[in-house]
Amino acid sequence: MEPVKVGLLGLGTVGGGTLNVLVRNAEEIARRAGRGIIVSHAAAREYDPSLLDGIDQVEVSDDAFEVVKNPDIDIVVELIGGYSPARELVLQAIENGKHVVTANKALIALHGNEIFAAAQEQGVTVAFEAAVAGGIPIIKALREGLAANHIEWIAGIINGTGNFILTEMKDKGRDFADVLKEAQALGYAEADPTFDVEGIDAAHKLTILASLAFGIPLQFDRCFTEGISRIEPQDVAYAEQFGYRIKHLGVTRKTDEGVELRVHPTLIPERRLIANVNGVMNAVLVNGDAVGPTLYYGAGAGSLPTASAVVADIIDVTRTLTTDPGNRVPHLAFQPAELADIPILPIESVETAYYLRLTAQDRPGVVAAVAGILGDAGISIEAIQQKEPAEGQTEVPLVMLTHRVREGQMNDAIDRIEALESITGPIIRIRVEHLS
Repeated sequence: MEPVKVGLLGLGTVGGGTLNVLVRNAEEIARRAGRGIIVSHAAAREYDPSLLDGIDQVEVSDDAFEVVKNPDIDIVVELIGGYSPARELVLQAIENGKHVVTANKALIALHGNEIFAAAQEQGVTVAFEAAVAGGIPIIKALREGLAANHIEWIAGIINGTGNFILTEMKDKGRDFADVLKEAQALGYAEADPTFDVEGIDAAHKLTILASLAFGIPLQFDRCFTEGISRIEPQDVAYAEQFGYRIKHLGVTRKTDEGVELRVHPTLIPERRLIANVNGVMNAVLVNGDAVGPTLYYGAGAGSLPTASAVVADIIDVTRTLTTDPGNRVPHLAFQPAELADIPILPIESVETAYYLRLTAQDRPGVVAAVAGILGDAGISIEAIQQKEPAEGQTEVPLVMLTHRVREGQMNDAIDRIEALESITGPIIRIRVEHLS
């Protein structure tokens, strides 16, 4: 049987890793796929041939559209990233009747509905395992391994840069800005770290997970996103005193009212396994009605871990080349006609517990005033700590944990507390999830 020919768009970190894995493990991959898989063409403007196995057997062009239009190519692997020209290349490949593999979470989160509809019409497959959590096979788990379950909720550490920063802040008491500079020096964060530290990258990934879990269209624009740049070492320390760790968590949950879709700093009980995922590692916790909680842990980025997921997708596509399109695993886990129009809840309607840190005047009656406002709003306090003022200081930090309440109620209470003469500056609010 003739080998399957792959056109590789991009020979950077992930593209180079993909070529190296396909060449190094060619015999094992052929045994799994049922036929050989070779990269016959690639597109890249700059690359280092000394780092690429078998590059002398690959026809390399600087025109990605030339590769996409090549009639000999069976599978196009898009590893350029970004929104454009990735979208145009993928849609052109589909129009040309080619299967597509991509690691591009931004592309899938924003344009996936359009791309999957085009693929359905052409009878081709678009595979995207590497788009979420690098080498962790979470897409396959949701689409296949957990297909018997009603997925109740998902909580994930799905950005390694943010997790590295929070881990360093916890372990060494360092400031956010200081650790961010180190993350950039180590190559974990970009020169412009906005996508990572403000949660946009995680929101892309969470959008995909929610669609797979609940059978809803991709709706990135409805995802609530909050970053970690306001987290201070004292918040990390106070969280530990209460028995919690702070993680930048993506949470999606199906409720009677709709689907929660949110990325934000979160206090998690320190005894939870996911609270002990440190450094640049990723982890996704999935709760199904039949299986209960299952945890998926591993490298969420990097050349070979991500290439592992890309090559697994190439193998899957190769296995289905002769399969009737109607009998393939659906792109978003549910049959296209069965996607449900379930609303995404606004953050004001989400119910969770809270960590609050206030800066208050050190005088009688302040705690009672704050507690009174929370009580009037129907918010119950679980724990509270008032720190001693430093010598010569007239202000003290007041830290508390609340029970679960709707965000809208908490917003109103915070506005009233911040208006008190005895409260200085804004209130720091971090959501709390017990994941039980």
